[in-house]
Amino acid sequence: MFTDFTKLKCVSGKGGNGVIAWKRAKYIPKGGPCGGNGGKGGSVKLHVAKNIYCLDHLRGKKQILAEKGADGGSNNRTGKNGKDYTIAVPPGTIVINAETQEVLADLTDLGTTFHLIEGGIGGLGNTTFKSPTNRAPRQSTPGKFGEEMTISLELKIIADVGFVGLPNAGKSTLMKALTATDVKIGNYPFTTLKPNLSFLEYEDYSRVYIADIPGIIKDAHKNRGLGLAFLKHIERSKALVFIIDVAPLGEISDPIEDYLILKNELFEHNPSLLDRPSIIVLNKCELEGSEQHIKAFTDRFTGEKKEIIAISAKEHLGIEELSLKIKALAQIDGKRYD
Repeated sequence: MFTDFTKLKCVSGKGGNGVIAWKRAKYIPKGGPCGGNGGKGGSVKLHVAKNIYCLDHLRGKKQILAEKGADGGSNNRTGKNGKDYTIAVPPGTIVINAETQEVLADLTDLGTTFHLIEGGIGGLGNTTFKSPTNRAPRQSTPGKFGEEMTISLELKIIADVGFVGLPNAGKSTLMKALTATDVKIGNYPFTTLKPNLSFLEYEDYSRVYIADIPGIIKDAHKNRGLGLAFLKHIERSKALVFIIDVAPLGEISDPIEDYLILKNELFEHNPSLLDRPSIIVLNKCELEGSEQHIKAFTDRFTGEKKEIIAISAKEHLGIEELSLKIKALAQIDGKRYD
């Protein structure tokens, strides 16, 4: 299961209590104060970690509890600080205060650590209260309670290029042909029910990360067919690849209409998506009779000044050429992504 949203109640650790203690030594029946302070409670943090691509590891978890600070000890010993609780999240995680809906952080860079709530301060031991006028204080303070906050974590996949297409357009087959990713493939709509993330690696060791989102249908921007859950995963893509099924006439809906549906759904969700660099891939060109669709589509949309390329993901026709065009589209210029 692919989890891209979860809610957590986070509680930082309570500070340890300060203590009342007295020195005990030979020939000194009643020494001075020596009660130590309590340790600080553990904080709650979020860290953007490698090799985590979704929020599955947090599914079913309702509460995060950081460790309490230890109480102080005699001989002025300070209690041990509680351990921080660090929540590992993938790049692209948005941290939201669930009560106010305020966006607290947008964690996009690997290695970033965000301090969510601090642990409680430790209490003071009686040594702290010693003064010239109070040489034997019988006073200490308890540790402060930690903070609480309920947060929502929402993942928006970060990729250089996002694949966009209607169900059964061949996105998963193309993803596998380009990247050798083990994705589910089938000759029926909605084979892909979760986003897939992979990358193309080139001879110069540069990489282009690709997000293949489940098929978009008409009115996806109204959340039909979980459209909003899918559309959000291409919001961070630098560029888009529209994948259009050009199977022979009579077997599917009109490819021209399919492309117009995709454009409209992207516009209704986020108009800026249509301003991003993009190319149009006409898939299934190996099928006899597809030439009619290819010609009609090319004649209609040549004026958009978007590059149109006909391929067959199933038969690996045009895949190498498309791979190079995707690299140019992402404009990575040899940069390696870690």
